[in-house]
Amino acid sequence: MKSDSNITDEALLTRIGERLARRRLSKNLTQQQLAEQAGLGVRTVQRLELGAAATQLSGFVRICRVLGLMERFETLVPEESASPMAQLKLQSRKRQRATGKPASTGTPKTWTWGQPQ
Repeated sequence: MKSDSNITDEALLTRIGERLARRRLSKNLTQQQLAEQAGLGVRTVQRLELGAAATQLSGFVRICRVLGLMERFETLVPEESASPMAQLKLQSRKRQRATGKPASTGTPKTWTWGQPQ
């Protein structure tokens, strides 16, 4: 899949769905057969192949498992690696948590209906 940072989520999901459908067809499986083997409903398979954004990610993983695509997840979502300078700074300490936003020090405001946020 050619990387394009300007592609919309919907377009990316559509591309992925089309590729899943082509892979299913190359394995000569019907949507019903794929759904049964993956333990999903036919409608879930249909929605994944259409690129519907509301489908659960676990369904996508099950489909990829049946179609033999699990070993390719590394290319889909590669593991993050620190730059050489960051590795020197860490000196073999692995990051264990994200810092997030600093906690607010004041009393939280109470919001009520009709107030702007």
